[in-house]
Amino acid sequence: MPDPSLVRFRAVVEGALAHLESRRQEINDLNVFPVADGDTGDNMALTLRAVLAEVDRLAADEGRLIDDIGRDEIVDSVARAALLGARGNSGVILSQLIRGAAEELVSRPGELVDPVLVGSAMARAADRAYASVREPAEGTILTVIREMAARIATELAHMGDTRLGAEGDPTVQNAMIADILERALQTGEDSVRRGPDLLPVLRESGVVDAGGHAVVVIFAGIVAALRGTEPPAVQRHAPARVSHPEHSSSTFRYCTNFAVTGRDLESSRWLAPLEELGDSVLVVGDAVTLKVHLHTDAPERATALFGGAGELSHLDVADMHAQVDERARRLSGNGDHRPENGAHGPGPTVTQQRCGALAVVAGGGMRALYESLGVHCLDGGATLNPSTYELLAGIHDVPAEEVIVLPNSPNVFMAAERAAELSEKLVCVADARCQQAGLAAAVALDPARSAAENAAAVEEA
Repeated sequence: MPDPSLVRFRAVVEGALAHLESRRQEINDLNVFPVADGDTGDNMALTLRAVLAEVDRLAADEGRLIDDIGRDEIVDSVARAALLGARGNSGVILSQLIRGAAEELVSRPGELVDPVLVGSAMARAADRAYASVREPAEGTILTVIREMAARIATELAHMGDTRLGAEGDPTVQNAMIADILERALQTGEDSVRRGPDLLPVLRESGVVDAGGHAVVVIFAGIVAALRGTEPPAVQRHAPARVSHPEHSSSTFRYCTNFAVTGRDLESSRWLAPLEELGDSVLVVGDAVTLKVHLHTDAPERATALFGGAGELSHLDVADMHAQVDERARRLSGNGDHRPENGAHGPGPTVTQQRCGALAVVAGGGMRALYESLGVHCLDGGATLNPSTYELLAGIHDVPAEEVIVLPNSPNVFMAAERAAELSEKLVCVADARCQQAGLAAAVALDPARSAAENAAAVEEA
C-alpha cells in the first residue's frame, strides 16, 4: 500500500505556495540583502511553482495518480525541479532546503512521515542550505531555518511517542506534524525579529530579512494545508523607507542564473573562476546537474566557463541596478521616476499573463508610445545595438510566461535570436525591423495568445 502522505503532498506544496504568493510583495519590499533588488518573494514563489508543476507532471505521467508513485521518485523529482527552477540567492537557497529534506526522506525508506522524520528532514535541510553558501550570514534565512529545526528537536526530546506505524491514520498524521511545525513557527518569527541584531544592513535599513520572513510564511501555509484551515497569523513587517546606497546595490549589474547538465560535475571546481567574475556565487547540485548563480558584469564569460562541461539551460539574467531603482521608486511613491537604464514597464510579478512584449527603443518619446500599449522597453542606445545579455535581462523583466521581442532594427536580430535560444522563457523574435513595424505589432499584441501566434500575426500584417 502506498504511503498515504503522498496523496496529500500536492496540497501541502500548493498551500505553501498560495500563502507565499499572498505575501509576495511584502517580502519583495523587505529585500535589502545582499542586494536591494526587491525580488525575494518572486524568486522563492517561482521555485515553489516549479515544484508544484513537477508534482502535476508526475501525476499526469501515464495516467498515474500521485498515490501510485513512490515517495523516493517524488522527492527526487521535486528536488531537481526546485534546483532547475530556482533563481536569485533566495530561490537557490530554498532549492537547497528542499534538496536537504528530500535527501533525508530518501534515506529513511519505509518510514511514515511523522514529527520525528520531519524534524530530521528540517535539520538536514538547514545543513544543506548552510553548505551551499561560501560565507553564510547570520540573521538571514539560514539562521531562521536552523533555529526552527533546533526547536523541533527540542520539542521532540520532551514529547512522548511521536512515531506512527505503517497504518497510521492520515488525520492524526497531519495533526501531529502541524502541531510540531506551529511550535517551530513561533521560533521562526522570533528569529526573524532578531535578524537586525545579527546583520547590520537589516538594522540600518529598518527591516527584517526577506528570505527568513518568507520561510516563516511558507511554513504557515504548510500548517494551514495540513489542518485544512486558514494559515496561522504571521506578523507583517513594514518595508525599508530609508535608502542606504552603500547597501542597496551590487557592484555588479547582472544577477545571472543557469543550469548545467553533464557528467561527473564537481561544484567546487567552478567556484574560484566564477568568483573572479563577480560575487554572490552559488554552485549547487550533483554530479549530473548544477545550478549556478552569481552577480557579474559579464554573464557571457560566466556561461563560457562551462562550455565543455555539459548543456546549459534555464538561463535567466536580471538587471539588478534597474531592479534596485524600481524598488526605490515603488517604495518612495514617486510614480514619475524611472530607472536610468535597462528595461522599463510594469514590474515583474509571479502572477503572469500568457504573452508579453519587449521592444528595443531609442529615446523617451518612443518608449512612452510603447509603454502606453503595455509593452516593456529596452533602451538600445543611439545605435540600437543591445547585447544578448541586455536582451535577456529585458526578457526577464516582462511579467509573462512567453515573450515576443520587437527588435525594431536589423542590427538587433542576431542578438535577439540568441537571447531567445538561451532564455528559460519561451521567446519569439518578431519580424519588426523598424520602429513603425514594432508599433504596429504592439497594437496587434494579444496577451492571451502565445508568443508564436503573436509573431505570426506580425508577419501576416
